[in-house]
Amino acid sequence: MIDTDRPLLFLDVDGPLIPFGDPPPGGYPVHRSPHVPAGTTPGGNPLIARVDPELGPRLLRLPAEPVWATTWLEDANECLAPWFGLPRLPVVDWPVDDSDDAEDAEDAEDADTADATYPPQGLHWKTRTLVAWAGGRPFAWVDDEITGADRRWVAAHSPARALLHRVDPRRGLTEADFAALDAWLRTA
Repeated sequence: MIDTDRPLLFLDVDGPLIPFGDPPPGGYPVHRSPHVPAGTTPGGNPLIARVDPELGPRLLRLPAEPVWATTWLEDANECLAPWFGLPRLPVVDWPVDDSDDAEDAEDAEDADTADATYPPQGLHWKTRTLVAWAGGRPFAWVDDEITGADRRWVAAHSPARALLHRVDPRRGLTEADFAALDAWLRTA
């Protein structure tokens, strides 16, 4: 059940929680979760061992209501929640409708094309859905693919405050990310 007195915390998985890309020197760390039997990973996904299970309690200590905002959908509850020791979280269900293509093209014309990471088709495909899902509540969105175009669109279309926090996918959530999220969420 969602606590409507707290802001939402939309969580992407690949990048923010599971680091990927060029590994750091020595490779990615491998973790073991105290919440699952030794030698197993929920769902059998070997990348889950890259995830520090201590992120779960840290996410729950943030003054927000966490929500999975990932293509993992319900698999995030099946695989990651046990690894983190988290309860089942709400999951954003992504529409399959392509009717936003015309709006995406229009938004692309307004985008800052100097941003090298800007997708030529326009906004990130999650942006509109997350604003709608928030339903006027303040929210923070943690993802590794957020651009200036997404920030501008949310600023113009969200009736509540929003923080779009981009995480370096090679490192995942860091101390600095948690500090920024905590500070913003306490003022939302």
